[in-house]
Amino acid sequence: MTTTPAETGLATFNRTLIVVLLIAGAFVSVLNQTLMLVAITPIMDDFQIAASQAQWVTTAFMLASGVCIPVSAALIDKYSSRKLYLSALGVFLVGTVIGALAHSFPLLLLARIVQGASAGMIMPLIQTLMMTLFPPEKRGRAMGLVGLVVALAPAMGPSLSGWIVDQFSWRFLFTILIPAIGLVWLVSMKYMKNVTHQRANRLDKLSIVLSTFGWGGLLYGFSIAGSAGWTSLEFILASSIGVVSLGWFFLRQPGLAQPLLDLAVFQSRQFSLTTALSVLVFVLLIGTQTLIPLFAQNMLQLNALNAGLILLPGAVLMGLVSPLSGTLFDRFGIRGLSIGGFSLLVAAMFLLSRLTPETQPGWIVLMSSLHMLGITTLLMPLITAGINSLPGHLIAHATAMNNTLRMAGASIGTALLVTIMSVGQQTAMSQGAEHALAHGIRLAFWLALALALVGWLLSFRLSDR
Repeated sequence: MTTTPAETGLATFNRTLIVVLLIAGAFVSVLNQTLMLVAITPIMDDFQIAASQAQWVTTAFMLASGVCIPVSAALIDKYSSRKLYLSALGVFLVGTVIGALAHSFPLLLLARIVQGASAGMIMPLIQTLMMTLFPPEKRGRAMGLVGLVVALAPAMGPSLSGWIVDQFSWRFLFTILIPAIGLVWLVSMKYMKNVTHQRANRLDKLSIVLSTFGWGGLLYGFSIAGSAGWTSLEFILASSIGVVSLGWFFLRQPGLAQPLLDLAVFQSRQFSLTTALSVLVFVLLIGTQTLIPLFAQNMLQLNALNAGLILLPGAVLMGLVSPLSGTLFDRFGIRGLSIGGFSLLVAAMFLLSRLTPETQPGWIVLMSSLHMLGITTLLMPLITAGINSLPGHLIAHATAMNNTLRMAGASIGTALLVTIMSVGQQTAMSQGAEHALAHGIRLAFWLALALALVGWLLSFRLSDR
């Protein structure tokens, strides 16, 4: 891949270099989702705040990202991909500088909101550009490269941040990113080209407001459900605002000449089914990455760094296999790959549902690796198969819709899994704290097993055409 004329009829560009720039931008933005997890305790000590406040450095990032993803489709239609990518990276750089200089918690929170907002633009934009740069028969391998980043970056976050915090300070988590982001931005300034068609697009202000309150309310509500409780006023109010706003938002879109999110993507049965399956996969990814460290820290008495390292071999395996799964998708299609991937997840969830206080860390690493192998066989191929079933002008809306639903699904699914774990733990307290926690985690993995079985059954309805 050297100099290639854009299939959209736009300027000539170096496709290989653009792909490298996109992968670099994706790595930095995805890494930040988990980079701050291990830094919660030192942040609490520095600013003399409670854990419930400090936790907002991760929650704020997720919320800001979640409310910006749905708007990305309309912005990609309206503005050039070069301008959007440079703007998103520039905003991310500003947020990172604010974080490095933050000497108060509100300023640190502002930094994470700015980072999250830009990350919410970067990932849908990157997926849209990768789909535009490659013809349908080559998109699987290209999206496999994105999958490599999606796998490695979040898994590296806790391990990398644990080492940095131990050696230096949590502020270095921002400082070390500044030159990396700056370099990507400078190179992108010179070499990034516009590879998408722009359409005269008027952003519907009410849709933006409804989308913000809808997705924001839903994500916030389910993110605090575990701590505040499912019957708490805070959860009920936030989730109710989210549901009502989203209902109004979706009812409004078909009547607009230029919808913020074009619901025509769901006219494709293949897109609807692959999106539902990718949401299931993402729930099983995030849910398992939440439950395993809880088990490792509370049952095996491992510190946060070592608990995070348990997930690393599986993430490395996922990164290595992701390009291969994309190549297999290009050659054989999605149906067999999906059935095989969900079979691996069913096996992994069954084994994880049998965890006991005597389970050895090495065995958990093997189970986590099997789980990650199933995830990498599914996630990017499912997304690619769905988008391949749509015409080119709907690609930006499809990537925005898929990313939004996956994030909302992961938030809701993880909250359910943690709740099941907590309920199971409380009902088994008479057996002792250790066995009660193990019982709760096993119940959560039984629910995960049921979700994996649903995915396996739905896979038989996929089409390779």
